Amino acid sequence: MNDQYDIIKTVPLKPDQEMMRKTLKLIGVGPDYVTELRVLEVRESQNNNFPYTFGGFFDDPEKLIKHACSIKYALGWYIVLNPCHPDVLYRIYNRAKKLGREDSASDSDILRRKWLPVDLDPVRISRISSTDEEHQMAIQRAMEVKDYLHHEGWSDPIVADSGNGGHLLYSVDLPVKDDGFVENCLKALDRGFSDDKVKVDKSVATPARIWKLYGTPACKGDNTKKRPHRMAKILQVPDGL
Repeated sequence: MNDQYDIIKTVPLKPDQEMMRKTLKLIGVGPDYVTELRVLEVRESQNNNFPYTFGGFFDDPEKLIKHACSIKYALGWYIVLNPCHPDVLYRIYNRAKKLGREDSASDSDILRRKWLPVDLDPVRISRISSTDEEHQMAIQRAMEVKDYLHHEGWSDPIVADSGNGGHLLYSVDLPVKDDGFVENCLKALDRGFSDDKVKVDKSVATPARIWKLYGTPACKGDNTKKRPHRMAKILQVPDGL
């Protein structure tokens, strides 16, 4: 077999707690900013065939990091970007557990839109990691979007690597019912920057959308030389948000 397909690691990538801490601070998680941790397809071991969703609500970043780091095998680690209503914290209070159908945040649980997220992902079949070439192409496309919006008068965003593609996070202050503003922005960017190699994900316009927790691994498919698992991380932070 071609060695590009050989599985390259059996030990899971170790989360970067400092990157997680930086992410949660930038997002604003704290006493006045409740978020949800949601870890998808958690397994007790690499070969376990009964995955589950794990998570809870947090206004304490350190407790969120502790619970996120307790999971070794999962598809991905995520948070809800926009702030949840403070009372939703009491659903699962600064802890995490196996989540039931009604446990996670919905759009009705969100206070306001504080972030306009842009996700640029390489075109490939579902549930596999990107190649290095696809990965870099998507990050480069994210930089092109950033430069375009800067030229149009937008302030600079947080730029991040999702592990498979490129992320931009724009600081905003909008109501949950924004008359389609965020959705229309993403549709416009899709028209201008999507092609057969990289796509702008229009589905991230929903208020309760989950977003990659930087400092954690992206683990779609097997971890191979051609399509490796990678750490999601912040690449650039503007001087002021």
